[in-house]
Amino acid sequence: MDQQLWIYLFVGASFALYIGIAIWSKAGSTGEYYVAGKGVSPVANGMATAADWMSAASFISMAGIIAFAGYDGSVYLMGWTGGYVLLAMMLAPYLRKFGKFTVPDFVGERYYSQTARVVAVICVIFISFTYVAGQMRGVGIVFSRYLETTIEWGVIIGMAIVFVYAVLGGMKGITYTQVAQYCVMIFAYLVPAIFISMMITGTAIPQIGFGSTVAGTDTWLLERLNGLNQELGFAAYTDGTKSTIDVFFIVLALMVGTSGLPHVIVRFFTVPRVRDARLSAGWALIFIAILYTTAPAIAAFARVNMIDTLHLTAYEDLPDWVDTWDNAGLITMEDKNGDGIIQYYNDKNEEFVQNVATPNGWAGSEANVDRDIMVLANPEIAQLPGWVVGLIAAGGLAAALSTAAGLLLVISTSISHDLLKNNLMPNITEKQELLAARIAAAAAIFIAGYFGINPPGFVAQVVAFAFGLAASTFFPVIIMGIFYKRMNKEGAIAGMLTGLVFTFSYIVYFKLISPELDNAENWLFGISAEGIGSIGMILNFVVAIVVSKLTAPPPEHIQHLVEDIRVPRGAAAPVAEH
Repeated sequence: MDQQLWIYLFVGASFALYIGIAIWSKAGSTGEYYVAGKGVSPVANGMATAADWMSAASFISMAGIIAFAGYDGSVYLMGWTGGYVLLAMMLAPYLRKFGKFTVPDFVGERYYSQTARVVAVICVIFISFTYVAGQMRGVGIVFSRYLETTIEWGVIIGMAIVFVYAVLGGMKGITYTQVAQYCVMIFAYLVPAIFISMMITGTAIPQIGFGSTVAGTDTWLLERLNGLNQELGFAAYTDGTKSTIDVFFIVLALMVGTSGLPHVIVRFFTVPRVRDARLSAGWALIFIAILYTTAPAIAAFARVNMIDTLHLTAYEDLPDWVDTWDNAGLITMEDKNGDGIIQYYNDKNEEFVQNVATPNGWAGSEANVDRDIMVLANPEIAQLPGWVVGLIAAGGLAAALSTAAGLLLVISTSISHDLLKNNLMPNITEKQELLAARIAAAAAIFIAGYFGINPPGFVAQVVAFAFGLAASTFFPVIIMGIFYKRMNKEGAIAGMLTGLVFTFSYIVYFKLISPELDNAENWLFGISAEGIGSIGMILNFVVAIVVSKLTAPPPEHIQHLVEDIRVPRGAAAPVAEH
């Protein structure tokens, strides 16, 4: 069967499955729309959480950034996986015991303030729209290649698909759709990895192949990668170029940002009991680890294959996949010296250019590869069968759409439940609230589509910004809300606003206003925009504690509530709403 037919078959079948599940599980009440009626089993919820968690950044972009950045890319692996452990151990059970639908709901009740609730809604919107921009970008990249259209039209098609199952099914529909998406995603990720690991190292398990020798030689895979990179003027694959302080603060921002992500936290409200929240977290960690331990291997395999395919290859001998991705605008080639042969090297390395490139007549690197395509292009680079290419297309779309749907639901519930029902329009009926949630979700899809077409960076980078915003806003207010009785509404509000304004301003300045200044010499303490959320978090803690000390303590019943949610008794029983 033709490769394009395989793509249409796998993508079409997966879409039909997702939409069918959404229709079957259509939400009929706000409880089903917001938290799936709290009736999801721990295993299913763990799988849905993994799909919600492993976005386009994990599936599409993470291995790509590791392939290009090498050792420096490990910050994403360490930060995202470590953050999930932090979330599962420190926050999930307590938030589930509190029993509210959303993070703004928790903030509003814990800090006995409608103002605090509104500030939390604002933070949710900033975080979720930043995050969803990366997902919609991922959708556009996948569609632009596999449906042979532009990225703009790819984003629009993705918007239409998400509209159907997010707006119609709510959390109930999204949960069971995400279970299916996880199965599609992980199968699509592992099959090419196993194939390519066998081809390059002779080992079927990618994680083992990553630390093995290249088949038929005594050369270790990473040793070969180091050699290839250095021969082309890049840093050794296993050497880092980031400063220690930047690595530390990026990892910290990703970890604590994970613990403040509203679309992940809400998943722990969909199970019947506190004990089930802990079990869900355990299952999710297992499901997540399968992909995250495979990503470094895929990155290494893709980097080797790409260099071998492109460098010093005649234009007339290029394989078909280069033309295909070139047509999608995600690879560009330019024969700068007119010799008909591609030179791919680091033309920013002045010493390499002077000593190697110029003497050989090279006039600048002639290949520009979008790092977000590495996982998607990997099967084609390795010349795997057409059905594997179709499978990876379906997996990439599952990853982006699963997280996009979860984020859009968080935005819609924050507006309908937290802003309208619990603030501006307390007398609206459940039916009106459900309608408002669906309208808000529809509006959010259009805004997310715009940011997907005009993103401020590549997918993993955009997502890292969202984690920084979550770290600087929600993590401190949730931690202190659970473990610090003295924290009051004034401290929480001041802390959230300080963290949000500082972090958002820093990111906007270096990424949008003055990108030419985006380097270590100009960064605050040498910390990049990806890691600045850690400083925002520290400022949040300091401001919140100082303000709370200077103002009245919270009421007695709030202090008793804080003690109550930390007590483990009754963990196996259903939780009554406060």
